[in-house]
Amino acid sequence: MQDAASNLIGKIQSKKARIGIVGMGYVGLPLAVEFWRAGFNVSGFDVDADRVASLNAGSSYIPDIPTSLLSEMVRSGRLLATSDPDVLKSLDVVALCVPTPLRKTKDPDLSYVLHAVEMVRRYIDRDKLIVLESTTYPGTTDEVVLPMLEESGFKAGRDFFLAFSPERVDPGNKQFATHNTPKIVSGITPECTRLAQAFYEQIIEKVIPVSSTKVAETVKLLENTFRSVNIGLVNEIALMCHKMGIDVWEVIDAAATKPFGFLPFYPGPGIGGHCIPVDPLYLSWKAKQKGFDPRFIDLASQINGRMPEYVIEKIAEALNERRKCLNGSKMLIVGVAYKKDINDIRESPALDILSLLVRRGVEVSYHDPYVSRFQLDGIAMESQPLTDAVVSGQDCVIIVTDHSSLDYRKLAKSSQLIMDTRNALKGVNDPQIIRL
Repeated sequence: MQDAASNLIGKIQSKKARIGIVGMGYVGLPLAVEFWRAGFNVSGFDVDADRVASLNAGSSYIPDIPTSLLSEMVRSGRLLATSDPDVLKSLDVVALCVPTPLRKTKDPDLSYVLHAVEMVRRYIDRDKLIVLESTTYPGTTDEVVLPMLEESGFKAGRDFFLAFSPERVDPGNKQFATHNTPKIVSGITPECTRLAQAFYEQIIEKVIPVSSTKVAETVKLLENTFRSVNIGLVNEIALMCHKMGIDVWEVIDAAATKPFGFLPFYPGPGIGGHCIPVDPLYLSWKAKQKGFDPRFIDLASQINGRMPEYVIEKIAEALNERRKCLNGSKMLIVGVAYKKDINDIRESPALDILSLLVRRGVEVSYHDPYVSRFQLDGIAMESQPLTDAVVSGQDCVIIVTDHSSLDYRKLAKSSQLIMDTRNALKGVNDPQIIRL
C-alpha cells in the first residue's frame, strides 16, 4: 500500500488530486475556497438544492465568503456544486463537513455523518483519502465510520485511507481563518495520518499530527468545553454580582488588567452556535458511557442554559418598577444571530428569549442587519427597521447580539427601557438602561 499512498501524495502535492467536500456550510465552503485558491479542482456536495443552486450561480450565503470571490471560483471552472452523489466516483479526497447536532434528549445525533459515510461507502473505490471534519465524540471515527466503510470489503490503510481532522472555524473572525488556524490531524494508521497531513499542508500554514483519531476528536471537544465552562463561570459571577449590587462588567475589566493568570470571559444572554452549546455535551455523553460523571461540563451547561430566563426576569423586574407587566407589553429584540456580525442563528439565545416572551404574552419583533427573516416555532418573522418610531413604541428593547454596525447610543436615546445583555452601551449611564 506504500505505492498507493505515495501516488496519492504525489497527486495532492502536484495539485492533480480531485477534491470533494460533503456539506457546503460554514465549514465546507471556506475549506473549498482554500483548496480552490491553492489550484485544486473542487466538487462541493450538498443535499440542499437551494444551496447548490446558489453556489453554481456564484452567490454566497456566508458573510465570510464574498460573492465576488465565489463568482470568480465558478467562472474558473474549478468549482462545481452538486447534489448528485455520482460525483464521488471521480474524487481522490473527500472531506466530510456535515452537522453533528444534539437530539432533544441531549444525546449525539450522528444521522448526518451516517448518511454521508454510507453515501461514500457506496460510491468510493480504492486508493482514496476520506477525512471526517465534523465535531463528534471520541471514538466515532474508528468505532462508527471505519466499520461502515470496511463493509465494502476494503481495508483502511491498505485499500483506502481514513482520518479525522476537527474543524476550527470561527465565523466572523477577521484575524484567524481556515488558512492560518493550526490544523489537528490523525489517521487510522500512520499512512493515513501522513496522507491527511500532506492534504492539509497544501492550504494550511501549520498542520499538527496527533497519535490517534480519539485524541484528535477530544482536542476539539476540550477547546469548546473550556469556553463553555468559563462562560458558565462568568455567568454565575454575573448572577452573584447582581445579588450583591456589584457591576460585573467593571469587575471583569479590572481583573483583565492582570498580565498573567487571568483570561477574561464575559457574561451574556446564553450561548449559541454550532459548537459551544453542543460539543461539551458530546464529551459528557461519551464520559457517562464509560461510567464517569463530568460535573463541571453539566453544571456549565445548566448555568448557560438558564441565562435566557434570567434576562426575562430582569426585564420583568424593571417593568414592574414602572407599573407595567410582561403580559401585553411590546418588545423588540436587537440581534438574533448567535454572535456579532454573522447571519447564523443556530442555537442562538435570542430564539429562546423570543419563545419565552411569546409564551408570556409579549408582542415581539426583532431587528438584525444580517438575518432578514426566519421561522420561530412555525411563525414567520421579518426584521423590522430601527426607526425612532419603531423603537420608541416598544415597552422594552433587548440587545441580544451586539452587531458592530448598529448605533447603540442612538438606540438608547429612543428607547423607553433597554436591556443590554452584551455591555454594548458601556460608559452610558442613563436610567432607562438595565444591564445583565
